[in-house]
Amino acid sequence: MSKLKSVDLRIFLILASFMALFVTASNFLVQFPIKYFGLNDILTYGAFTYPMTFLITDLSNRKFGKYIARKIVYLGFFLGISFTLFFSTNFSDLISIRVAIGSGTAFLFSQLLDVQIFDKLRNRIWFAAPFVSSLIGSLLDTFLFFFIAFYGTTLNWFTLGLGDFFVKLSMALLMLIPFRMLMFKLRSNQEYPKKTLFA
Repeated sequence: MSKLKSVDLRIFLILASFMALFVTASNFLVQFPIKYFGLNDILTYGAFTYPMTFLITDLSNRKFGKYIARKIVYLGFFLGISFTLFFSTNFSDLISIRVAIGSGTAFLFSQLLDVQIFDKLRNRIWFAAPFVSSLIGSLLDTFLFFFIAFYGTTLNWFTLGLGDFFVKLSMALLMLIPFRMLMFKLRSNQEYPKKTLFA
């Protein structure tokens, strides 16, 4: 049974911490539409921070493989949702509660889908796996989140979702730059199987 080397354990913890940070920030910022240039009906600030979670998942997958990437997703989910419930959820406001539920549901399903797609495409040209997995994951995430959080409210959740998705699509393209820069630095000489001890 393999163990994570100490340097890889530090990378694992750093990636998981950043995952939790961006999930928490995005869950807070998605409640605030951008009120400039007529974008208040189609875009929220969360659209600019959330795509970072897909970059983290894809770097984790490239570094450790899909099994440990899933563990980073689970850890990021637990920490991110815990921080969201503690810091930015108003339990007297139904919308705030729905945002938390929608965020957790959308995050978990979309990130796990991202892991699977990335793994299937990992041996193709370098940009195929991160871009396609982030694209499809973002589409699922956007629909699940905005439907669960805002369907049936006065917010125009569909146009907000469209605006959010197109920003995520643009960010998925932009995130290829740091992915390319970091993928070689994070490349591991050790393949970690499903059962891995973090010690």
